Amino acid sequence: MRKLWIGVAACVAVAGLAATGFVLLQPPPSPEAAKAPPRSTAEVVRGDLSEQTLVQGTLGYTGERAISGAAGTLTGVAPPGSELTVGGELFAIDNVPVVLFTGALPQWRAFELGMERGPDVQQLEASLAALGYFWAEPDEVFDANTRVGIRLWQEGTGRDITGTIGMGEIHFAPGPLRIAAAKLEPGAQTTPGSEIVRVTDLGKRVEVNLKLAQQKLAVVGAAVEIELPGGAKTTGKITAVDPPREPEQSGQGGGETAPIVPVTVLLDNADDAKSIDRATVRVSFTSETREDVLSVPVGALLALPEGGYGVDVVTPGARGTKRVAVETGLFAGGLVEITGAGIEAGTKVVVAES
Repeated sequence: MRKLWIGVAACVAVAGLAATGFVLLQPPPSPEAAKAPPRSTAEVVRGDLSEQTLVQGTLGYTGERAISGAAGTLTGVAPPGSELTVGGELFAIDNVPVVLFTGALPQWRAFELGMERGPDVQQLEASLAALGYFWAEPDEVFDANTRVGIRLWQEGTGRDITGTIGMGEIHFAPGPLRIAAAKLEPGAQTTPGSEIVRVTDLGKRVEVNLKLAQQKLAVVGAAVEIELPGGAKTTGKITAVDPPREPEQSGQGGGETAPIVPVTVLLDNADDAKSIDRATVRVSFTSETREDVLSVPVGALLALPEGGYGVDVVTPGARGTKRVAVETGLFAGGLVEITGAGIEAGTKVVVAES
């Protein structure tokens, strides 16, 4: 009877261990399972690798300048921030609006029958045509068609119908304008040359001051990447590089200052920064490019005891890893250029988990 109870107790004990999941009843892991590689891996990639240099700059509109008017009383002005196209009213003097027309030449004379031919006449006719008041082919001759077009425009906009346009009644600009600031308030007396509004073009640019040692980054026509406030990114091109100069002094501080290289970058798409003005941005210049190279994340590099670097390559079948010594090249954007025995595009390597 005692032997029977001992046997029963042993069976109960074994059943209890099995129910609680004790590993004493499981076999030890196989050598293959012990050599399974870590889960964090990356493939070797072939392609171009570029090193970037980040520099702060100031984003703003292009072409800021002042517009003046004739003598009289300022009776109206377009609000700051408004955007004007051909036919838009910039401001009004003695209740007569000064209107935006399209053209590269500024107005330098009155328009009337008998005037000498010139390209300013052609841009006047082209603007009248854009507004629907001129149907002939724009040319450099002020003739009866030009006079009729002016009269139709004057009638359509509530002006005195004279068939002539005097100095200061229109303002030529190469394209649409934005009102940056009003320099005078309605009611102010104006004189010829009085600054009434400051305007800009609708393009966006970034002004960057490079250090003298970074001058090689500044190549007119080179593409750059721009990080806007909030983290959004857009692209641009270097349009101007000024000669090195001393930076402007601010405040009471003295002391020596290092020369700077002023660089202008024009955004490829101004709408990407439509609501942003006078903001600090980061510009990414390409300082070095390596073409058609193999690269891996920097976290794949291992320092070898004998010196240099290596990577752990995942062996076929993902049953283990093999350490391979590599030569490193360019480090850029979290990647590193490598070469080594058996290293090719698509090779999987272990990456340290962060």
